[in-house]
Amino acid sequence: MASADEDHFRVRPSPPKARSGAKPKGFVSQVLKAVSKSGAKASGARGARPASTFGRGRVAAGMAGRGLGANARRVVIKSRFVVLRRAGATAVSAHLRYIEREGVTRDGQKGQAYGADTDAADLRGFEERGRGDRHQFRFIVSPEDAVDLEDLKGFTRQLMQRMETDLETPLDWVGVDHWDTDNPHTHIVLRGWIGSGRQGRDLVIAPDYMAHGMRLRASEITTEWLGPRTEAEMRRSLQREVDQHRLTSLDRQLQRQATVNVVDLTEAPGTAQGAQRQTLLRARLQRLEAMALAERIDANRWQLSPSMEQTLAAMGERDDILRTMHRAMKGEQRELVTDPPADAPVIGRIAAKGLDDELHDRPYLVVDGIDGRAHYLKLPAGTDLAELPIDGIVEARPPAQVRAVDRKILAVARDGIYTTASHQDQLAQMGDRDPQATAEVHVRRLEALRRSGIVERVADGVWAVPPDLLQKARQHDAHKAAGHAIELRSHLPIEQQVKAMGATWLDRGLVADDANSRPAGQGFGAQVREAMDQRVDFLVRQGMAERRGQRVILARSLLAILRDRELAQVGQELQQQTGKAWRPVQDGQLASGVYRQSIQLASGRFAMLDDGMGFQLVPWKPVIEQRLGQQLSAVVRGSSVTWNLGLQRGASR
Repeated sequence: MASADEDHFRVRPSPPKARSGAKPKGFVSQVLKAVSKSGAKASGARGARPASTFGRGRVAAGMAGRGLGANARRVVIKSRFVVLRRAGATAVSAHLRYIEREGVTRDGQKGQAYGADTDAADLRGFEERGRGDRHQFRFIVSPEDAVDLEDLKGFTRQLMQRMETDLETPLDWVGVDHWDTDNPHTHIVLRGWIGSGRQGRDLVIAPDYMAHGMRLRASEITTEWLGPRTEAEMRRSLQREVDQHRLTSLDRQLQRQATVNVVDLTEAPGTAQGAQRQTLLRARLQRLEAMALAERIDANRWQLSPSMEQTLAAMGERDDILRTMHRAMKGEQRELVTDPPADAPVIGRIAAKGLDDELHDRPYLVVDGIDGRAHYLKLPAGTDLAELPIDGIVEARPPAQVRAVDRKILAVARDGIYTTASHQDQLAQMGDRDPQATAEVHVRRLEALRRSGIVERVADGVWAVPPDLLQKARQHDAHKAAGHAIELRSHLPIEQQVKAMGATWLDRGLVADDANSRPAGQGFGAQVREAMDQRVDFLVRQGMAERRGQRVILARSLLAILRDRELAQVGQELQQQTGKAWRPVQDGQLASGVYRQSIQLASGRFAMLDDGMGFQLVPWKPVIEQRLGQQLSAVVRGSSVTWNLGLQRGASR
């Protein structure tokens, strides 16, 4: 007979498990982040938080800067702690490659990494040494008077020597000086591992040292090299801040003095220096009043706008963007678009590229559009800028647009149920060449949405689809990839496309003749129109076009003819180099082999599949790049390709 205890129902609750999205931050983490944003005070100051009790540099953080006065030289240091496992396999190499990019030296040349005892650091060796590290530190060190320092290498080496003393351990680091902005600065990448062999361990730096100690050490060195700031220098620095459209030290002082957003300057300062600073504060308040960020209450009191800090930060960011765009356009007159509309694509040439937040690797492009305007585009984190050459042609789609595949899924669904079988029947009735392959594209999308909890798989090939699928799918895509989705249309500048033997971007424009994407009559659009006319002349000489008055008659299947000619030429060249036979890809037939390399041609990017006896060139897709050296197969039908990755059913179309 069962005991009474066996009939009791015991509830054992466990933490809720989110089905999708990022893991919510703990309360303590949110508090620390808020403290960091507001500007934490150094430990030991009255009213400050207690000193940290872990990490190297705890004592040094309290000792650093004790001999500095108000006239000490100022240094800004931005720091980032990077967990390498989360950052991704290529994040380190991409960051190192970026900081050593072209155009960052004083004379516009490629940057050169250096270390403690070398002017030419081996970045590949540095990356290999840190391959198993748990984390990495990244710093941007920007002395206010960097131009006067001149020897940034010597300054950086002395700073790292003092850090080694403070942290009581040798450090493995590389640095690259950048002189391509108004504020010369140094990028420092520091390994998060010290020691070697069994004696090795993670490098843990005390938060106080990261927040204050390192900056104060840099300030000590700058002051030693250049001497303290004179009163005239400090006055000029503050006077420059009065009219700036960004958050300044004067604004921060106003915020500290404010009580419930009200600043009272009634009390007279006791010194001449204090009187000068109060005069500057009054001037800044008058400027904020003109910007509608402050309102005068009486002769000595102002009400600050609650959104003052956010507004000034946004204004500063916009000014930085405009300066970047002016440099990129090199004097060419363009209307500058800092925030492109969310309902239209941007097509044009890459005028400049970089990171709008170099510490967090957030990439941007300046695109000289065919609409005659220049556009500043923020890209999703992780975008490889090395794949986007300057003067290459790109198309940027606004973030999180409704996908055609989502519309089709919703249209095919009946009473909220999508079935693969019924979709394939519809495709067959509509004359689709390969209904199964087309349906698999939709199944892959449904599977991605299922993992995010948007749709539900009821049975094999049967899915429950919500009525608001389009809205939820769009939110899913926006969360997954913030920024414009970018696609390289041609790696060749339009000047090189004019006489290229291949299906170029200019040819696609001639064939499509889309009124919505026709080049404008000014700016880069006018250059594209001229290049198209020259391309037509080239095609006429090749017998692939004919002019009849104002009309241009293009050869039938022009793109396929140009692509096949280029592939034949490249295939023969590779055949001579490799000693293996080149075999053209037949429409609708399976091509298979080991993915050896990708080749960028005027007609696009192609993958070489090697079956041991010969090779074929198949249109490349991003999904296969992680499969280099593996067995793959693909089917090409017209201009589309379906890749099969090993034992998996499918990946891309």
